[in-house]
Amino acid sequence: MKSSTRILMSLIAAAAFGGMAATVLTDLPRQARAAEPAVPAPLPAGVAASGLPSIDGQPLPSLAPMLERVIPAVVGVHNTRRVQVSPFGNDPFFRRMFPEMSQERLDQSLGSGVVVDAQRGLVLTNHHVIEGADEVSVTLSDGRTLPAEFLGSDPETDIALMRVESADLTAIPLADSSTLRVGDFVVAVGNPFGFSQTVTSGIVSAVGRSNVPGIGFQNFIQTDASINPGNSGGALVNLRGELVGINTASFNVRGSMAGNIGIGFAIPSNLAGSVMRQLENSGTVRRGTLGVDTQTVDARIAQGLGIAEARGAVVTRVHEGAAGARAGLRTGDVIVGANGQRVDNAEALRNIQGLQPVDAPMTLSVLRDGRTVEISTRLTELPRDGASYDPRLAGATLSDLPEALRRQTDRISGVLVERVEPGSAAARNGLRAGDLIRAATGGQFHDLSGFRATLAGQPDALVLLVVRGGRQYQLRLQ
Repeated sequence: MKSSTRILMSLIAAAAFGGMAATVLTDLPRQARAAEPAVPAPLPAGVAASGLPSIDGQPLPSLAPMLERVIPAVVGVHNTRRVQVSPFGNDPFFRRMFPEMSQERLDQSLGSGVVVDAQRGLVLTNHHVIEGADEVSVTLSDGRTLPAEFLGSDPETDIALMRVESADLTAIPLADSSTLRVGDFVVAVGNPFGFSQTVTSGIVSAVGRSNVPGIGFQNFIQTDASINPGNSGGALVNLRGELVGINTASFNVRGSMAGNIGIGFAIPSNLAGSVMRQLENSGTVRRGTLGVDTQTVDARIAQGLGIAEARGAVVTRVHEGAAGARAGLRTGDVIVGANGQRVDNAEALRNIQGLQPVDAPMTLSVLRDGRTVEISTRLTELPRDGASYDPRLAGATLSDLPEALRRQTDRISGVLVERVEPGSAAARNGLRAGDLIRAATGGQFHDLSGFRATLAGQPDALVLLVVRGGRQYQLRLQ
């Protein structure tokens, strides 16, 4: 009997029978036993020769042996933040006038993590579990609490990597999550609501899920295994005890504290492993891009292009020197597939690109002149230092807007200023960390690719439209 079939039978049996009644055997007279040949006494109904519960003489399988290997590798993650609390609340005037009245308070939260490399002490968790932490520690299944060293995190995929020092850790091997199918059995292990080492089971409800509100680049495993607050960062494993996903979110229209309703999401192990390797090497994640601007194909655009179905991402601009230009993409091409995945709109194409590292191969299915063509290229990385765009921006570190922010509204676009070095050209020109650059002298743009194209000619008069603190400013750069 195959393992999965036997486990299914065990689940059915467990649901059908709350317990198993013991059968009392009447002892035979000693004289009769002595006179008769030795015959094994019949086993009680529902008991196999091994003494375990059974069906048709076959021992019922259990998840316990697998979980004995998995549970020691799932840890509790404790996030401690120091915050200043003032009796005047958030009133900025009184907080400045009476700073001595502020008191330090420790805010603590609990999530989960997974040891994925016992030799090096590597622990995967969610970015949102450790975000803003001043101190992070992990609690092992045997009760030991160890300080954790933060190695890096990626808010866009919600993956964070830590390291702990211990000689006797247990790790979970990573599975190939691309082989998961809808209907496969999975088990979630974590610390929901602070109840440590909690195990829930279910099936894979869907793969390749996206469009989950408030999260960046997405390619989730959906499961009906219960995932509640505190499960974040924990393990989703297959029946062999291999890691197929990092639990990250549950969906409930009434909010996460309303409890589980059977719609949970996990980051596939292949994606988590790719991000982990980049974080271990450099502490950051480098993403590739095609270097094109696109727009979702609606009914009006479909009619104008003469295509039958209103779906896909139409190329509205190809940036010189980028991966798309080298591959021969043209304005008016409609991208309907990428690396074997369906592309229904511009957001889907951004999501697929955002999950790929620099130099990753990308094969596009493109509608052009009434026929479908295949175009292959490798994704490139755009520089983030301002000097690469214009000398007047030297000292600024730029980035695309967080994908989670883009998903909240279609009206936000531009480039984010992450850092500005004191005394640099960017600082002298009035740029500050947190500024959103919406437009430049050459026009509006959606992201770093568009910003670079706008500044390609390095105009003599460079004016930036900047949003800061909810207000718009014009900065004339010298």
